[in-house]
Order: sequence, then structure tokens, then C-alpha cells
Amino acid sequence: MKKRLAFAAFVLPVAFAGYIAFHPGVAFARSPLASLAPSAFKQSGGYTTDPMHTSVGFEIDHLGLSRVQGRFTKHTGHLQVDTGDLTKSSVEFTIQTDSVDTAVAPRDADLRSPNFFEVDKYPTIAFKSTKIRKSGKGYLADGDLTIHGVTKSISIPFKQYGPVKDPWGGTRIGVVADPIIVNREDFGMKFDVPMVGSKVTVRLSLEATLDK
Repeated sequence: MKKRLAFAAFVLPVAFAGYIAFHPGVAFARSPLASLAPSAFKQSGGYTTDPMHTSVGFEIDHLGLSRVQGRFTKHTGHLQVDTGDLTKSSVEFTIQTDSVDTAVAPRDADLRSPNFFEVDKYPTIAFKSTKIRKSGKGYLADGDLTIHGVTKSISIPFKQYGPVKDPWGGTRIGVVADPIIVNREDFGMKFDVPMVGSKVTVRLSLEATLDK
């Protein structure tokens, strides 16, 4: 009984926060971790992202009047963490483009079509870090972002949190990225500009478990 209560106490707040922050049609909530000082990772090794508690959200202008929000629901990621020198760490992350979700079925179908992501031809969005470097109180992940068959170099500011022990005996860490701006025209996605904005605000929040 105590284990079930502990499980509920751990999962329910995380699930609720994820729903509020990233479910389309609901204003993005600012992660409470974003205002906290980063913590030092204590265990080196490989960490795999938990898809149930990892969020990839985005928003974009429409006619300069509103901000359409959405998310990707299918993604995988892996972090290689070096606690002795975090700049020697690395991250890879892949998103399935057909999992785009804005809570409006016709719009999602359009986003999957050749007008935008062209998911049959380009089934994934991928980021692979080439360098991690210190930046203020956090870090920058420099790397290659591939969308729609085009690869561009970007930098993602992030802060790290944890580790914590979960109810199943695992070790977890969190990574919260500052919002980044991606210009979709840079990746050959020019349909409906300027009715639909060029610049997309992307928000990333990763929770990862130490590999056994």
C-alpha cells in the first residue's frame, strides 16, 4: 500500500505538469526547474530518455494574430554523461514527424503532407551534439539539427537537474532547455509564409534514466 501511495505521489504531479505544459490548446507552463540553480550530475554513464516524461512542444504565429501550439508525441533520446567534465558529454535525440499533434486533425494532416514535414519522405527530425560548453549558470549543446532533409548547426542552451532515485530503484536526471527559435524556411519549409510564421519557438524538457 505504501509503495502504491509513493508511486502516485511521484507520478501524478509529473503527469499533470506535462499535460498542462505541452497539451495543445493549453498555455505553456514554465517548468519550476527553470528558476532553480542547476545541480551537479553525480553518476557518469548512458541515460535514455523516458518518453512518458519527456516533452517536445512548439508554437508558431498565425496571421500575426495568434500563436498555434503543438507537440511531438513520439521521440527517443540518449545522453552520455561525464560527471568529471560535463563538456565531454553528448546527446542524440530523434523525433518521429508523423507524431505531430496540434489537437486539430485537418491541420495535423496538412503538417504531415508535402506542404510541411512530408513525413513519408522525411520521417524523422534529428539532433546530434558535436560539442557541450559552459555558458553562464548552464551549458550550450552545439550540434547538427536535421529537418526535412536539411542539416543546420544550432546551439541549445540548457540546465541540468538531479539525480533523483525513482520508486523503481532507477536513477534519473532532468534537462530543461531554454526556448529556442528555429526558422523553418532554413529547412526548406516555406509553404504558407507569411500567413503562417517562419520562426518556430521550441521547448524541450527531458527526463532520462541511467542505463542498467
